[in-house]
Amino acid sequence: MVGPGMGLDNGVVSIGNGRVLILTVDPVSAIPGFGMRLSAWLSVHLIASDYTTSGNDPEYAMFTYNFPAEMSEADREEYIRAVGMECDALGIAIVGGHTGSYPGSGLTVIGSGSMLGVASIGAYIAPSMARAGDAILMTKHAAIEATCSLAKSFPAFVESRVGADHAKRARAQVRLCSTVTDARAARGVGFGSRGISSMHDATEGGVLGALQEMAIASGMRFVVRTDGIPVTPESRAVCEAFGLDPLKTMGEGALLITCLPEKVPALRWTLSRSGVKSAEIGSVERGKGLLMMDRQGRRHAFAPGADEYWDAYRRALGRRLR
Repeated sequence: MVGPGMGLDNGVVSIGNGRVLILTVDPVSAIPGFGMRLSAWLSVHLIASDYTTSGNDPEYAMFTYNFPAEMSEADREEYIRAVGMECDALGIAIVGGHTGSYPGSGLTVIGSGSMLGVASIGAYIAPSMARAGDAILMTKHAAIEATCSLAKSFPAFVESRVGADHAKRARAQVRLCSTVTDARAARGVGFGSRGISSMHDATEGGVLGALQEMAIASGMRFVVRTDGIPVTPESRAVCEAFGLDPLKTMGEGALLITCLPEKVPALRWTLSRSGVKSAEIGSVERGKGLLMMDRQGRRHAFAPGADEYWDAYRRALGRRLR
């Protein structure tokens, strides 16, 4: 029903009797600056965030751990236990997987995780379903994951460049790196003709990259007011310190939603009740690609490119090791 493709978070397979199997997969990471427990929380929520963009909750999970040799037995145990606890909190049963330790595996990516579950045909959405005439909303703000990851990985450098207050707020953004609550709240408005046509979480490439993916997946044109995309002062400051554009870098935590224009007030109210901030940032039209609109209403095409986060991370790591 939904196969692999640009901007598609989940695969959907018909299994008969009016039911579908929804599946997703993502890397899992152990980030030294985060510690094992927080790394495990983030890994679980990155996968679950993809899954819940379908409008459904994952039921089962499987994990593969390729632990590096330098990771202690105590850290491995803490990581595995933390993954299990967070899956339990989200109502997900771990049904299998693989655990091993291999020389040369290295940090930060240490394996992968899959989540899956069953839904009825017609009771799920995908980025390919965005419609002409829809409004585009986003939750929270841009560059959440890049902001907290860099602030926690390079605390001394970040504090020296952005100040203690901004650095503290940047580190605290880590608990915003999930769109599970956002998607669960949004689906209360209803799917299809009742309201929401698609959801997609911003990851590598940031908010603009995610919008471009949605445009490609749906075969529609997305028109976005870039000055309407929320960016916190601390995210702007941290991104500037590392030479990153906050609209084009790691943005996990921001959920992009397309819905009927008349449902925008209800959707924003529903998100707000769950403690999730939101902004209306554009609209969907017939056409192709992502267009960015300035304050004067002038449009120009988005030029996609690689997310520079990992280059910035390597440069910062090199500075710290010298």
